[in-house]
This record gives sequence, C-alpha cells and structure tokens, in this order.
Amino acid sequence: MADSATAAAAPPATVGQAVIPLVNRLQDIMARLDGDAAAGVELPQVAAIGGQSSGKSSVLEALVGRDFLPRGPDICTRRPLVLQLVRHSAPEEWGEFLHAPGRRFHDFEHIKREIQSETDKEAGGNKGVSEKQIRLKIFSPNVIDITLVDLPGITRVPVGDQPTDIESRIRTMIMQYIKHRSCIILAVSPANADLANSDALQLARLGDPDGSRTIGVITKLDIMDRGTDARNFLLGNVIPLKLGYVGVVNRSQEDINFNRSIKDALAFEEKFFSTLPAYHGLSQCCGVPQLAKKLNMILLKHITDMLPGLKSRINAQLVAVAKEHAAYGDTAESTAGQGVKLLNILGKYCEAFSSMVEGKNKVSTDQLSGGARIHYIFQSIFVKSLEEIDPCKNISDEDIRTSIQNSGGPKGAMFLPEVPFEILVRRQIGRLLDPSLQCAKFIYDELVKISHGCLTSELQKYPILKRRMGESVSNFLRDGLRPAETMITHIIEMEMDYINTSHSSFVGGSTVVELAKREVQTSRVPTPLSVHKDGIGLSSEIQLKSSVENNMQLKSERCQKSRAVFARDATGTTPEQGFQPDTDAGTSVVGGSQKGHSMVGGSLSSMSDPRVHSLNSLYSMVRLREVNLLSQPPITLKPSENKSNQDLTEIAIVKLLVKSYYDIVRKSIEDAVPKAIMHFLVNHTKRELHNILIRKLYRENLLDEMLRETDEVLIRRQRIQETLQVLEQAHRTLEEFPLEAEKVDKGYSLSEYTTGLPKIPGLNNRSPGSIYTSSSSS
Repeated sequence: MADSATAAAAPPATVGQAVIPLVNRLQDIMARLDGDAAAGVELPQVAAIGGQSSGKSSVLEALVGRDFLPRGPDICTRRPLVLQLVRHSAPEEWGEFLHAPGRRFHDFEHIKREIQSETDKEAGGNKGVSEKQIRLKIFSPNVIDITLVDLPGITRVPVGDQPTDIESRIRTMIMQYIKHRSCIILAVSPANADLANSDALQLARLGDPDGSRTIGVITKLDIMDRGTDARNFLLGNVIPLKLGYVGVVNRSQEDINFNRSIKDALAFEEKFFSTLPAYHGLSQCCGVPQLAKKLNMILLKHITDMLPGLKSRINAQLVAVAKEHAAYGDTAESTAGQGVKLLNILGKYCEAFSSMVEGKNKVSTDQLSGGARIHYIFQSIFVKSLEEIDPCKNISDEDIRTSIQNSGGPKGAMFLPEVPFEILVRRQIGRLLDPSLQCAKFIYDELVKISHGCLTSELQKYPILKRRMGESVSNFLRDGLRPAETMITHIIEMEMDYINTSHSSFVGGSTVVELAKREVQTSRVPTPLSVHKDGIGLSSEIQLKSSVENNMQLKSERCQKSRAVFARDATGTTPEQGFQPDTDAGTSVVGGSQKGHSMVGGSLSSMSDPRVHSLNSLYSMVRLREVNLLSQPPITLKPSENKSNQDLTEIAIVKLLVKSYYDIVRKSIEDAVPKAIMHFLVNHTKRELHNILIRKLYRENLLDEMLRETDEVLIRRQRIQETLQVLEQAHRTLEEFPLEAEKVDKGYSLSEYTTGLPKIPGLNNRSPGSIYTSSSSS
C-alpha cells in the first residue's frame, strides 16, 4: 500500500492532465447524441484492433492494472467497449457505466459481469456481435488519463448465432472507427503468428495508408519458437510504422485460471525482457509501462493537433443545429400566439409564391422554374404552335369552288363574292381557340406546381394546415382560370365576328390578283395553242381576261384592297360555259342571250361562215334535247372536275386572302392571349392570394387543429433541442482549453508525468528514462 501511495503521489499540474480529461469530458457529452449527430464530431481516441485471441483484452487490463474484461477461448469482445481511464488522487478505485448513471462498481468482478450482461442483452447469448457501444469509465490512482476503444476481434469462421458474413461485418465495424484522422490505431498482433499476414496490420494499412496513426503492439513474445525473437519487428525493419512498435508479454490462460495478478504479470514481463539478450537495448519499446507512456505521449500530441479543427467542427455543427432548431420554432400555447404564427406562415407563403413567379427567389442553375417556365410556355410552346398551324389546312380546292358557286345563288356570281373568303377565314380563326385555352390550362398547372413548392419545410410540420392551404389555393386558381378562359373565348369570337379587310397589313386589290395569276401560271404546265371543243378560239379567252383586268383597274385604291378583288368576268360566263363570237362579226353574248344579228335571218356571207354552220348544228342539238325527257338530278351535286384558268385563279385568290388575314389574327392572338392569362390568372392570384387565405383559414376555432404537429415532428424537435444542448455544453468545454494553450506551445515533457501504473517491488519505474535499467545495463 505504501508503494501504491508513492506511485499515486500527485504530479505537478501539466497540460496532459488537462487536455486528456478535457477530451474525456467531451466524449461523455457527445455520447448522449445519436449516431447521426455525433458523426460530424470526430473526437481523438485510441482504438485497439486485432484478430481473435490476439491479446487485446490482456493489453487493456495491463494498462488498467485490474482484471475486469470477459475472457475465454472463443470470441469475448462482441460489442465495442469505450474505456475511459481517469486518474485521481484518492486511493479508491471504481467503475461507472454510461447506461447506469450514478451507480458505482467497486468490485471489478461486478464490472466484468455487467459487461457480459449488457453484451448478451444487445448481441444475444450465443456469440452474436453488435455495433452498439458499451461505455465504461474507471477511476483509479494507478492509471493514466486515456480513452481506449476495444473492438471485436476479427474472426473468419462463424460460430453460434453469428451470421455467415461475420468477418466482413466485423471488418466494416472496425473501419468505421479507424478511417477517421482523429483515431490512433493500436494494432495488436501475436508474436507466434506471421506478422506479414497480420489482420490488424492489414486493416490498419487500409484505414491509415501512410502509417502515421498506427502503433504496433506485438504480444505473446514469451511463447515464440525457441531460437526466434521479434527484435527486427520491434525495430520496424519488417513492416515499418512511423509511431513504432511495443512488445509485451501477456498473461496466459493458465495464469488467468489461477488468478495470477497483473502485478505478478508485470514482474514476469520485466524479468523476461531483462534476461533475453535479443531485447537488450530496446527498453524504449518493451513492456506495458512503456506502452502506457508511449500512448499517453502520442495521444496528447494528437489531441493538441486536433483541437483547433475540433473546435471548428463543433462550432459549425452548433450553427447548423441552431438554424434547424429555429426552423422548427417553439410550440405556441395561447390562442393569440397561434394566431400570430398562422398569420406569419400565410404571409411568408404568399411572399414565397410571388417571389417564385417573379423570379426573385433562390435562382436554380439546374432547370427553369417559377416565372421562367410561364414565359417558356408563352413563347416556346404557345406562339410556336400557332406559327406551325397551316392557315389553309382542311380547306380543299373543291371547298373553295363550292363556296363560290353556292354564294352566287340561282343567278350565278358576276364577281368573286366575299362570302366564301369570310366563311373560310372564320373557320380557320376558330382553330386558334383550342391551343389558346390549352395555354391557359398549362399556366394553371404551373401555378399549382409553384404553390406546392412554397414553404415545404415550414408546412411539413403541420399536415392539416398544408392540406387546407393546398385546397384553398387550388380552388382559388381554378376560380381565376374561368374568367381567363372566358376572355380568351371572347377574343377569338371578336376576331370571327368582324373581318377587317381594311387592315393595313392585309394583302388585297390588284396585288393579290397578280400573285394568284403568277401562282396559277407556275403551277399549270404550259400546253400548245388549240381550239376548244365548242369551237371557240383562245383569242376570246384572252379577251375575257383582259376585260376582267380592265374592270378591276376602274376601282379606287381602297376598294381594290377590300372589294375589287372579288370581281369576276364582266360577261358572267367562263369559256367553258358558252361561246363569245368575235366582236368583228357584230355580235356579243351576255348572260347567254344573243343581241345584234339574228342567228336565223343572217346574210349569205354569214351563213357561209363555218362558225355560223356550227351555230346551226348546236341549235339543232338543243331542239333534239328538248324533245327528250329530263333526268332527275343527283342528291349530292358538286362542281365539275374540270377547272379552268379562271377557277384556278379564283381558288388561289381565296387562299392568299385567307393566309393574309389569318396571319394578322394570329399575331393579334399571340399578343392578346398571354395578356389575358397574366391579368385574370397570374397577377390576380398574386394580388388576392393573401386575402383569400386569411378569409378561408384564419378562424380561432380551427387554430388548434391546423397547427397540430405530427408525432415525428415533436420527436424531431425534442432531439434537436437535446443535440443543441449537448453541442452548447461541448462548446463551453472547449472554451476552457485556451488557458492551457501556452503550455501546449512550449511542448510536453514526458518526465513530468508518471506512468500511472501500479508500482511493482523491485522495479525502478518512477522515471520514464530509467525503466528496465537493469535490462539496458546488461
């Protein structure tokens, strides 16, 4: 006891005594967080890894100086054990578990049974493995301040309730610890196995490729084959590590069965290294006491290097959690408080809606959103679709001829009538209604989509309020769609009701006639001059066309644009409807009646004319036909299939007029429809949405129901509050460290800090520089 008291004498205050307990306190604080919240804060620690029965537990017990871990021939460590060693000046020793706060375990056998009980509770009693930690804190005057993590040993063959992929699971669990830069790796390998194939060193190389965080521990040096030693391994000649190796001698299973104490084991270890010449001169890397000092020194330097970054990470996470906590807000209990909260939510929602429509919200670089999509619908979908419509689609030449002949009635038309043009152009204007209404529906869908994207995180907490707001906004938008559709319908009807052929952009008059003639001439294949079947020469047809042109030129400039374009042949006939005698013979035909010379009492010279003979023959044929009975006309009558040049010209004129006027109306619709949609739907929604939501939703009897949060939100808020408290406590703990920063900058002297291990009779372990002096001297 006297020796123990001597070893426990309080050393002078050093930075090591302040920094390592500081990290231990941080680990206790952060242990209250769940895995996701604690993942962002990587605290410095030492993780012991190795294969099954490699001696990890024996090394940890030697560092503590007490037998407290479950032991056996099979896998013993089945859950990660976070072991915090806390040095204090009182002679009393005890342990505390995080899952049993306030309870002290003075009997280390009870600690062993508690570890076994907690392991079976989580991993089962038949060799199962779990990732959930067991946190144990041991207070003793004979330990150094350090935190160790004992991880399950790597096993290859599953036993008991272990899954078939037990090896990969354990390796994955180990990598979750050692992959972080904040972790010091204690790679434990038995000396009686080939170190080149060590599982611990292989995993350490994966987690620490440059070997800057790995300490090699070679155990069971006393049971190596005779004539062999581990000197080259300890010197780093085989597998070099920047932090080097330490060799130790473990208690055997027989020693454990016979309750051989840690003190006796340390005495045997000292004697082993002092008697074997192979380990002479290696006192700095032999023995558990030297391992304890090396760990303490490396961990201390590692902590001081990690503290600035640790502060930054904790501060960043504190800011993020505080922001999330502010987003969840506090629960409003009073009716007035609930009313204020609802009004704030409605106001923010309407502001977000207007900002998204106007493009003032957070601009996305991935895709078009908000008002940009509305503009795209107007210009790239609606306007483009109208421009792609053929104004003469579904209008055949037969339709135009039929309209022209029908508009003449029983008399036939002397001029090209306006009615066919107006009928056909109204039909084509009516085709603009469907795409215009569809454009309004597209904008309605976009506004609904925008409304769903406003305050998604804020409304996620209140599902009832979110549902009612969605219903109110959808109904309001639907109500705004109706007047927009009505206005669009009126715009199309106005264009159909009044055909303004006096429009400055309308192409009419002689211009359209010339265009039509040119189009007909280019479309018909030229044929040689010939006499018609009724005996009329082409000179009369040329004369007919000349009379039409002369008649058109008599119109005023304004009438040429509106009405003169509809003029037909002044004779009222076409070359195929009858014949027109030469003006030199003194005869003319108007409407089929003869004037001038009589076809019966003509002169002999006239009778000798071949044309007069043709007239007589035709007269005889008509008299014969009058004798025959008339046939019943068919039910459906259509114009003859033969088209004269005049027919083709009239068809071309009507088509050109329809195209010209359709282009005028299309441009007007392209401008008027988006304006109607913006006025009656988009801007009306922006102006009146806030008033509608308040009128529909702000009712005192519905506040409790609409602001009722889900159970998930309540649980999440509670967790965020707890996380915020933990991070604030960790931040305050780190603020205490700058007082010791000057000592850290000056360096850390190992001679100022005792080993902390129990003093062994016959061993001079009071000074780190003189440990195993007898071994070195021999």
